[in-house]
Amino acid sequence: MNKLPRIHGGPDGQGAPLHDFSTNSNACGPCPLALAAVQQADATRYPDPGYTDLRRRLADFYGVDAGRILLAGSASECIFRTTAWVRQQGDNTVSLPAHAYGDYAHAAQAWGLRVVASPDDADLAWACEPSSPLGQNHGPWPAWLQGDAAHAASTDQVLVVDCAYAPLRLDGAPSLGNAQRQRVWQLFSPNKALGLTGVRAAFAIAPLGAEAAVAQLDALAPSWVLGAHGVAMLQAWTQAATQDWLLTSLHSLRGWKASQVALLQGLGWTVLPSDTPYFCARPPQGVDVPALCEALRARGIKLRDAASFGLPGHVRLGVLPPAAQQALADALQSLSPSKVVEGACF
Repeated sequence: MNKLPRIHGGPDGQGAPLHDFSTNSNACGPCPLALAAVQQADATRYPDPGYTDLRRRLADFYGVDAGRILLAGSASECIFRTTAWVRQQGDNTVSLPAHAYGDYAHAAQAWGLRVVASPDDADLAWACEPSSPLGQNHGPWPAWLQGDAAHAASTDQVLVVDCAYAPLRLDGAPSLGNAQRQRVWQLFSPNKALGLTGVRAAFAIAPLGAEAAVAQLDALAPSWVLGAHGVAMLQAWTQAATQDWLLTSLHSLRGWKASQVALLQGLGWTVLPSDTPYFCARPPQGVDVPALCEALRARGIKLRDAASFGLPGHVRLGVLPPAAQQALADALQSLSPSKVVEGACF
C-alpha cells in the first residue's frame, strides 16, 4: 500500500513563517477571551472524564440534546475514529469531496475503505461546507438528503458535514436547511475561527435519534480524549462575548479579503470565488507554482500549493492583515519572472 503524503499548511521544518498565508486560521485572532481561558486552564488535574459540564454547554449553545454531542481530540481525530467505526459496522465504501482536506482519504486508506465516485454509492460520505480549499458550498449531496424525513430515515449511510469553516463564512448561505442538518453528522473545530489552531479540540452533533451511535463512538475513544486546554477553549466558544468577537472579526476579514484579492488581480493573478477568508488563485501563465512557493518561503512568506487538493497550478491563500499583504506584494514584484517560470531552478 502506497501511503498518502501528509501535507498541511502552517509551520514546517523551517519553523513558523513570518507571513503565513498557508492556513485558514482567523487572522484577527487569537480571540482574547478564548486565549485567556486556555492560559488559565488548570493543567494540574484531569478533566471530568464524562465532560458533563462541557457537553451541557455545547448542547445548550446549539439547542440539541446532550446525548447528541460527541467530543473529539480534534477534527482529524474524529475523522479517523468515525472511519474506524464505520468499518467496524461492516461497511467498506466512502465518498470524498472532489477537492478536500487530506485526512478523509488518509483515514479511508488506513481502515481499508474503498473510495467511490458518487456519494449515493457510499456507506460513509464526507462533505465540507464551506469547503477547503475553495471556500465554496458543497455538492452534490446524496439523493436521500433531498427527500422527506421518511426517505431520510430509510438510509443507513453515515453523512458527515465538516463545519470547520462555517463560523468564518463571509458571504453566501449554507446549502442545507435546518431540517436537513438534523439528519447528518455535523463536525465542528472552533480553533480555526478563534485563531487558536494549536489547541486541539473538536466535537460533532449527531443526527436526531443517533444517541446509540454517539455511545459507540465514545467507546472507541481513549479516556480523557480532551485535555484541560481543549475543554477551556470549547467552553469559551459557547460564551456570548466570544461570538461577539467573532462577528467583529468577520467585518475586518471582509475588508482585508477585498484588498488581498485586488492586490493579486492587479499582479495578473486569477482569483477563484469563495465565501470565506481564504481562496484559491492561479498566478500568471508560465509561473511554476512549486518554484514560486519555494522562493517566497525563503523570504518568510508561505503559500499553500493546491496541488495536494487536486488543483495543480493554483495556491490557496488565507486572508492576512495589510502589512502581510504588502510583504507579499513586495516579494512577488521583486522576483524576476525568470526565477519562477516553469522548470526554473533557484
